[in-house]
Order: sequence, then structure tokens, then C-alpha cells
Amino acid sequence: MLTRKARSGVIGIAIILLAWTISKQVYEIAAVIGLGIALLIWGYFREGTVIMAAREFHAKNYNAAEELLKEIADPDKLSRYRRGFYEFIYGNVELHRHNYDEAEKHFQIASKFPLRNQNDRAIVLVHLANINLRKKDYERAFAYVEKAKTFKISSRVENIIEKIESEIKKA
Repeated sequence: MLTRKARSGVIGIAIILLAWTISKQVYEIAAVIGLGIALLIWGYFREGTVIMAAREFHAKNYNAAEELLKEIADPDKLSRYRRGFYEFIYGNVELHRHNYDEAEKHFQIASKFPLRNQNDRAIVLVHLANINLRKKDYERAFAYVEKAKTFKISSRVENIIEKIESEIKKA
């Protein structure tokens, strides 16, 4: 859960410590430091800054969340669980900006990855239904709603689904 700058700083300090321990011939500590450096690099590619972006997103700081997500150079290298969360957050940021095509793209990708629970999966489908409702593609909106109803959902999501269904029936 470090930004790119923070990781670079920690790795820089670790490299200095690594050089010092090797010069003092303390190879056990040098091996531990080398392992720590490897874990920091691995974490950068597999975990990224998704958790920090989620914190900013929940605080409704969408610009900071997007900046943290943009730090991830290649989202395909993220772990399966982080990738779904990455796409979910990015979809919500785009939805907040009323960029519905990009939001739909991110939500569709998020629906293919595991999320925390069934309620989160249903929320992704509800967002997709809502976007298609705005586009007046009622068949797709209905299909997303029907799929969302198959999951174990909270009463809040259930109420949103009912509202979307009533909008579809009006059209």
C-alpha cells in the first residue's frame, strides 16, 4: 500500500542497507533485505495502489482515486482480486464524471473478476443496468437486473433494482 514514490524511496534505502551489510559481510541480513526488496517490487505489480484508491474513493475524492489508479502501469498484471476492484473503482470514477461509455467498459471488465462478495457483484450489474437504462437499451438493462437478482443482495440494492425495473416497465 505504497505509492510509486514511496516504494522507490524504501527500495533506495534498502539498497544502501544491502550494500552496507554486504560490505560488513553480514550475509544473513543482506539476504533478508534482498527478500524485502523483491517483495516490494512484487507487491508493486500484483497489488498496486488499489487499496489506497479505494480509500480515496470512499472518501468521495474521485480525482485522487483516479490518480492512484493511473499509477498502475499495467492493470493486467494485478492479481485477480485486485483487478476486479480496480475496474470497479475506475468504473465508478467514470460514472461520477458522466462518462458512461468508459464506465460501462470498466464495469463489464469488473464483472468478469472476483469481488468481495455477491452484493458487490450485484452492484456492478446494477450499474450496468442503470447505464443501459440511460442509453435506452431496455433489453440489456433488464438482462442485467435479472442477473443481479440471482445474487444474495442487501435491501438497499434490492430497492435500486426495483426502481430500475419500474423505469423499464414505464418505457
